[in-house]
Amino acid sequence: MIPSQRILGPLGEVGPLAFGHWRFIGHDLATARRLVEAALELGMNLIDTADIYGYRGDDGGFGDGETLLGEVLRDAPGLRDRMVLATKGGIVPGVPYDSSQEYLTRACEASLRRLGTEVIDLYQIHRPDPFTHPAEVAEALNRLVESGKVRAVGVSNYPDPMIEVLHPLVRVPFVTTQPEYSVGRLDPLRTGGLDQAMRLGLTPLAWSPLAGGRLATGQGIRSELIQALDRIAAGHGCDRSAVALAFVLAHPSAPVAIVGTQRVERLQEATRALTVDLSRSDLYDLIEASEGVPLP
Repeated sequence: MIPSQRILGPLGEVGPLAFGHWRFIGHDLATARRLVEAALELGMNLIDTADIYGYRGDDGGFGDGETLLGEVLRDAPGLRDRMVLATKGGIVPGVPYDSSQEYLTRACEASLRRLGTEVIDLYQIHRPDPFTHPAEVAEALNRLVESGKVRAVGVSNYPDPMIEVLHPLVRVPFVTTQPEYSVGRLDPLRTGGLDQAMRLGLTPLAWSPLAGGRLATGQGIRSELIQALDRIAAGHGCDRSAVALAFVLAHPSAPVAIVGTQRVERLQEATRALTVDLSRSDLYDLIEASEGVPLP
């Protein structure tokens, strides 16, 4: 049985759906606050952001997503205690990656200032930097927690072998891995990433569980997969997005699906996935439709 709540080590329980802030920019304060409040009311208590969110290239914007969330938390301080606040660092425009201890420390401290909080619940390295020794990466994470700036750590977009090397070097709570995973992007299921997460006790945070919205619109997705989603959705009395999210949630590694919509009504609709109980046949039909080949 897949638990209805996910446990992130010392961070406690989070809902199976999270509110992602990749597009959380350009809102006025009232709209931004309404979105955060709606997500929390719907049980999406993991709020996922990153320092790069809002970056517009030469026009700047680095840190804008965190800054807006910080304004919301200053406007409504009580919201902070209701959320597990997650952010990421390690992407440097023009470099593009730096996981040195010096940089990650500076990046984390800058995130703390923008968010206006004393501690970040979950700090993840956004993308791997293969030119920093894993022992240095681990020490950076260790010291962020031991200094009280962060409560737990994780990684995002990390290849499985790099997680395997880094994990035993981290002596503080290492609780998450954040891969791209959806019924249209099965790599973590097929290459062993989700199995590794179970073995190491990591909770997968699946980004783009609707393939950037394409599973909802059908654009750029195999017609066979859209047809399978619609057929299964009709049987459950829901839309194809709910089925696609339910597929992500169904794996025994108990992933969290990060929902990135910036509309309250779509956040509400996403929770329909929590009531969709896909059969084993449904799951395998979706895999066949996604990959375009019959299972052996």
